[in-house]
Amino acid sequence: MIAGIGLDLAETVRYRFDTAELEQFARKIYTDEEMRYASRKRNQHEHFAGFFAAKEAVRKAFGFAIPWREIGVTHECGGKPAIALLGNAADLPRKHNVAKIHLTITHTTTTAAAFVVLEG
Repeated sequence: MIAGIGLDLAETVRYRFDTAELEQFARKIYTDEEMRYASRKRNQHEHFAGFFAAKEAVRKAFGFAIPWREIGVTHECGGKPAIALLGNAADLPRKHNVAKIHLTITHTTTTAAAFVVLEG
């Protein structure tokens, strides 16, 4: 049973940060794991946009705001993106009868998109 769905798009140009901007934005939005992952990539801004879109898609799927840094984008061994709910958000799946969170992210040079399905 589908318990929720969420979709979000992000323009990658909005995630081209200089060092100071990235540090400030990251403190509010990104987890340490997301920062490490993106910093190893050539087109970091595309990954930052994808992470932001994924976080927003999770919020839409649950139907309410969740603190940005309590939603983490991780990657399984094969590279498939996954969602990790952290801190107070870690209890949300149990409270909302969500057995699994499915995530897909795609990006181009101009746009990133994320789609989330909450499976009950």
